[in-house]
Amino acid sequence: MICVALQESNVEKCLQILKTVEMAEIRIDLAKLSKQDVEAIFSKSPCTLIATCRPDNHSDAERMELLKAAIASGAAYVDIEIESTDAFTKEMVAFAKEHKTTVIISYHNYELTPSSDELQKIVDGCFDSGADIAKIAAMVNNVQDNARLMNIYNTDKKVVILGMGQIGKVSRIMATFLGSPFTFAALNEESATAPGQITATELLQIQNRINSL
Repeated sequence: MICVALQESNVEKCLQILKTVEMAEIRIDLAKLSKQDVEAIFSKSPCTLIATCRPDNHSDAERMELLKAAIASGAAYVDIEIESTDAFTKEMVAFAKEHKTTVIISYHNYELTPSSDELQKIVDGCFDSGADIAKIAAMVNNVQDNARLMNIYNTDKKVVILGMGQIGKVSRIMATFLGSPFTFAALNEESATAPGQITATELLQIQNRINSL
């Protein structure tokens, strides 16, 4: 399944977009959504949603309020950064489980791809923190980075592994073929939320081509 990452700040426009996709990640932080906006989008969405609010422009208290509002309003998934404090993670995981929301614990590295041993420790850390799904997104600087990332799929646990940057695009294309429950794409080139993110239309065309081989 393709999950379209959205940072649309207009609630009505966002809801119109959600009618055209199967699954979407709502970047609450980038869209600068209020609690009321979050409640409107997550309660009215016709498709499966991931609630994400990165910490760059929000305090822990603000993020918790927004993410809890999304969960209580029907979010299917919530994304919690692995760097979050233990107290924040424990409270969010407990709240998500209470509402039957799937927990994604995520790791992002915008500079490099860690070693295989480090990656395994990160994945283990995600699950130790209460993840139902571990998500790794790392900058790919060479083909060996891609190989290390995609080797993580050699597990019986649910993982979403994404390489960032131009060289990492192949990992986004191959993710669902290797066992990821979904992969991320941009609505269009202007709205990408991560380096190397392919548009949903382009990604679907490539996947269909591979399936027809």
